Amino acid sequence: MARDLTYINKLLLRYGIYVYDKDMGNMLKLMEMEIKELYSYGLISKEEYIEAVLILKRRKEG
Repeated sequence: MARDLTYINKLLLRYGIYVYDKDMGNMLKLMEMEIKELYSYGLISKEEYIEAVLILKRRKEG
């Protein structure tokens, strides 16, 4: 199953984090920052982190 920004939103919402910005570029940057923070504190697994970063990277490029 291909994952998308919905996966990242659900992942962030598990920790009470909701990211929204009118500008998609800014929103993707904010999501990436939050994902990195969650990973650095050990709240999400390496697999979740890698998958989320790849989704964000694909979205930025496409």
